[in-house]
Amino acid sequence: MLIDFHTHIFPEKIAQSTINALANKSGTTPHTDGTVDGMLKALERASADIAVTLPVLTKASQFDSVTKFAISVNERFANATKKLISFAGMHPDCDDVDAKLKYLKSVGIKGIKIHPDYQATFFDDQRYIDIIKCAKKYDLIVVTHAGIDAGYMDQPVRCSIDRALKVIEQVNYDKLVLAHFGANRLWEEVERQIAGKNVYIDTAVTLPYIDKNTFLTILEKHGVDKILFATDCPWGDIKEGYEILKSYQLDKDVFDKITHKNALKLLGI
Repeated sequence: MLIDFHTHIFPEKIAQSTINALANKSGTTPHTDGTVDGMLKALERASADIAVTLPVLTKASQFDSVTKFAISVNERFANATKKLISFAGMHPDCDDVDAKLKYLKSVGIKGIKIHPDYQATFFDDQRYIDIIKCAKKYDLIVVTHAGIDAGYMDQPVRCSIDRALKVIEQVNYDKLVLAHFGANRLWEEVERQIAGKNVYIDTAVTLPYIDKNTFLTILEKHGVDKILFATDCPWGDIKEGYEILKSYQLDKDVFDKITHKNALKLLGI
């Protein structure tokens, strides 16, 4: 079984324009057209089973429309064998955070995505801390972009190692996920400071770029139970990520935990 814990889709009417804009901003070539069907094709190519899709709110006012789309995706795939599971998005400018997260929980949403760079807010901002604490109250998974973002190379890193450590210490939440193996392109610092902390890390946009020895060192230090296979598809290719991980010839139990068992446990399925 294979679960990609970090992917992105968009409503069909805006998928092409959104993908084009993001590709131009980041200088990255997408591997799907950004649609639901495009993600299903990516799953098929990789013989993968589940893609967790993570919407990003660039404005607080997008909460209702993005949540509506997420619910529609989850309803469509509720009984499917190959499926997408959509999280919701939260923005630091959202009001009534408690009410919003309570609603997400009531409609079966399993988690939320935040993105400090696209939301122009540092990760240790009190508003993010309040959101994560509230998510903890409702047992919702929180995934955040961490480290360098290709679209914001000229900006400060808004979820840096030191800011991530502050939040981990303050919220102490075992359903917090730092994407991109703890902090994108800052993996030596992850090895020294993040590995071993009470936080999940995913492999989104990591496996094609990280040194194998660095990956294995972080794996050993952090512990296999807190690592999730992910590619950030369409910005990474699911099949390529899987083949790279497979080439490491990990112990079967370790490989299975990374590729699906940890995700199943975290998702509660």
